[in-house]
Amino acid sequence: MNRYRTPLKNASGLGSAKEGVGHFTVQRLTAIALIFLSCWFLYFVIGLVGADYVNATAAVAKPWNAVLMVAFLVSTFWHAQLGMQVIIEDYVHSHGWAMTWQIVVRFICILGALASVFAVVRIALGN
Repeated sequence: MNRYRTPLKNASGLGSAKEGVGHFTVQRLTAIALIFLSCWFLYFVIGLVGADYVNATAAVAKPWNAVLMVAFLVSTFWHAQLGMQVIIEDYVHSHGWAMTWQIVVRFICILGALASVFAVVRIALGN
């Protein structure tokens, strides 16, 4: 197999990073999860149309709704981060800028997921 590699490629260490399949799989799994979770979320939100604050927070506080809401939020931010990673890798050609944007996007997605999950947990626990 190494007979097809050029001496320059061997010296540069270029080749597969061995992470592409895992990234691809997780992105597809979060997409499939989001299909079902988005349907649930739309049904849930449409059911809350016209509800007051007390009824809306009571609906979110129900255990299954809280768990599904957290799953929806985590899947959404994770999928968004993976998608943005691919976009940055494809369209940002400066290594420094690419790394900077990867860090910024990951930070924003983690911060958004944590804040969202914290809000759901706080509603679910009654505070």
